[in-house]
Amino acid sequence: MIFKVIYQESSYEAPIRERSKSLYVEAESEKDVRLKLKDRELNIEFIQPLNEAHLEYEKKSEEFQLETI
Repeated sequence: MIFKVIYQESSYEAPIRERSKSLYVEAESEKDVRLKLKDRELNIEFIQPLNEAHLEYEKKSEEFQLETI
């Protein structure tokens, strides 16, 4: 399953919505996503599982890039 992760680059700063970024990760569960990203110092705001329709929509974005972890 593909998950969309909304995050801030630094875990030491307060989240500011305008600075939020997103990445896409293939994983079995939300817990698996967190385990795969634990070595990065990200402030994860939200992890959203993508169904097929939503994934197809996201793939149309220039920013879509599936992370290989």
